[in-house]
Amino acid sequence: MSYPVGRIAGIAKVTVRTLHHYDEIGLLVPGARNHAGHRRYTDTDLDRLQQILFYRELGFPLDEVAVLLDDPDADPLEHLRRRRQLLGERIGRLQEMAAAVDKAMEARRMNVRLTPEEKFEVFGDFDPDVYEDEVHERWGTTDAYRESQRRTAAYTKDDWKRLTAEMDAVHERMAALLDAGADPASDAATAVAEEHRQFICRAYYDCTYEIHTGIGRMYVDDERFTATYEAIRPGLAVYLRDAILANAARRA
Repeated sequence: MSYPVGRIAGIAKVTVRTLHHYDEIGLLVPGARNHAGHRRYTDTDLDRLQQILFYRELGFPLDEVAVLLDDPDADPLEHLRRRRQLLGERIGRLQEMAAAVDKAMEARRMNVRLTPEEKFEVFGDFDPDVYEDEVHERWGTTDAYRESQRRTAAYTKDDWKRLTAEMDAVHERMAALLDAGADPASDAATAVAEEHRQFICRAYYDCTYEIHTGIGRMYVDDERFTATYEAIRPGLAVYLRDAILANAARRA
């Protein structure tokens, strides 16, 4: 059996250009040609290619690979021992680099730079760090996330206490309208919904109406958010969502 170069490239997950190069330097010369002179690779060629790729994966340069495969006096085991030592040293350096990057990432993502006591004072039982991985996974690639990280990185305990108090006040105003039986699409309710959006814009990132409606839906769709708002006032999660949607519809 023999195979065309494109088929071999696909099987080995290398480029056709790579195979051509191996042929040109004599590292892997195809064992056959078709009537048009095109390269055809035999099963023996495939075996040799597998060995080439094995050594390349270990970091051997092509000239050393050629020696290992063609020189009858070469000692593959000795070459592998030497390469293993070099790989071990490289792994050690990479682990040190990874540890440094981990520390840098941790420093950047810990945007709430508070002691445990301060976090409890500001947020009570809620620990924002618990959800950081989830937040990064869901929104880490967005401009809003990056802007929020940039702004909050400089916030102090007093900044967080002030922002928490402002948001609590918005929630209480919305809860009071719910208690009074106001329609969530009313002028009063949509005005508070707009306050909610403007608060996010001031504190975290540019919260467009499209983003804001997504947040409102999340308050109902995610049971964790729903529980938070239900603890303030039963029915508040749905009421706040409806007011946010109505406010966005008014301003579309």
